[in-house]
Amino acid sequence: MVTAKRLLDWEGWGMAQEGVDTAALHAYVLLQPDTAGRVRTALPVLGSPAGLAADAAVCAQLLQTVARGDNLVLEGPLRNWAGELRRR
Repeated sequence: MVTAKRLLDWEGWGMAQEGVDTAALHAYVLLQPDTAGRVRTALPVLGSPAGLAADAAVCAQLLQTVARGDNLVLEGPLRNWAGELRRR
């Protein structure tokens, strides 16, 4: 039996590039590495070229929020993620 996995986000439906919502979900669970890994495994768009672009965009946007004083708890994981993205 095959089950389809879908992620729907009506907030900005049709406005962002492919993988942005999935990359955002991944970013917000970086403090739980096991969950972050499961997100990446379950949602394969993150392994695609579009997913890499989405990862980079979301990571940059969230690092900007850190610079403004928001999402400070994510700063370390986001910087690590940015380093990984630069090495790809």
